[in-house]
Amino acid sequence: MIEIRNLVREYVIGDEVIRALDGIDLTVEHGEFVAIMGPSGSGKSTAMNMIGCLDLPTSGTYVIDGYDVSGLSEDQLAELRNHKIGFVFQNFNLLPKTTALENVELPMMYAGVPARERRARAIEALERVGLGNRLGNRPNELSGGQQQRVSIARALVNHPALILADEPTGALDSHTTDEILHLFEELHAQGNTIVIVTHENEVGAHAKRIVRFRDGRVEWDSQTGEDPHGKAVAVHAPAEQGGGSA
Repeated sequence: MIEIRNLVREYVIGDEVIRALDGIDLTVEHGEFVAIMGPSGSGKSTAMNMIGCLDLPTSGTYVIDGYDVSGLSEDQLAELRNHKIGFVFQNFNLLPKTTALENVELPMMYAGVPARERRARAIEALERVGLGNRLGNRPNELSGGQQQRVSIARALVNHPALILADEPTGALDSHTTDEILHLFEELHAQGNTIVIVTHENEVGAHAKRIVRFRDGRVEWDSQTGEDPHGKAVAVHAPAEQGGGSA
């Protein structure tokens, strides 16, 4: 589903070349639930931008659902993002003056889905995340957890190949964090492919596989969360309150 080979991303800052990703290899199969983890500056956020087709590599290859990203134009990348990737962000990114239903309909408008089908699919997606009774509420009428559920419904509505979540619990309290992570577990059990980018062990522990970055490289990759260097990551540990960006 995702196949990354020898991927490099460099940025030029003045006279200095910064290598944010240094020849990474990563494969994610259909139906996996993967957490990409690491400290600030490890390269995980750059990797998220690559996986989400928000940036292009300096060298190497990235194939998602059969599409080689490196040869695509900006318009083709935008179309790929809209049809193949459902994004969930830390700060929800909802339009403040539109209802939950209208926010979820938005990606389908860009995809050219007819109005009646948009409405039906948006209602179904909101019901799927437990917000069937909040269709007409605007973001300021919803709790933080409810807003993130709207964001997840929006990510699901185009039936993407991949759900990509960037610090999805960072703006939530511990109780709401646990609710949202259990929702991701339910979505994974239904067959969705999910990649979460996080710096928090408690969040990453809900995934079935953890890929840890350091200094722009994959430091280790484990199905169980067991660090081969001796540092264990608790599996399904109680979540703590998120915070900050990575």
